[in-house]
Amino acid sequence: MTTEEARPDPPAEAAPEAPQQSAPEGGQRERPRRRGGGRFGRRRVCQFCAEKIEAIDYKEPAKLRRFVSDRGKIEPRRKTGTCARHQRMLTLALKRARHLALLPFTAQHIQLTGVFPTRA
Repeated sequence: MTTEEARPDPPAEAAPEAPQQSAPEGGQRERPRRRGGGRFGRRRVCQFCAEKIEAIDYKEPAKLRRFVSDRGKIEPRRKTGTCARHQRMLTLALKRARHLALLPFTAQHIQLTGVFPTRA
């Protein structure tokens, strides 16, 4: 027996090692799941599809007002959550309601004050 074989290992002063995580079968590690809202949040469900509405009636301005901004613009799909089919129907209904003066083309305060003048 040599002197090197007879010596015991010196005590380790470092912290005990954490157990090794084994990789899944594919050889890739699992990513930690992200928490928080992020930039986009949760996808909205089309209100008309949820209520199973086939046609949007232009004679109901109370329902249509939710889809018009405070300046009188039609809100986009990404903001309201409507599907493409119902957004087309909604746009047509809003335009018909505007034509029959059920909904305003612009907000009243913009018409009166002229804060945003027309282009010349």
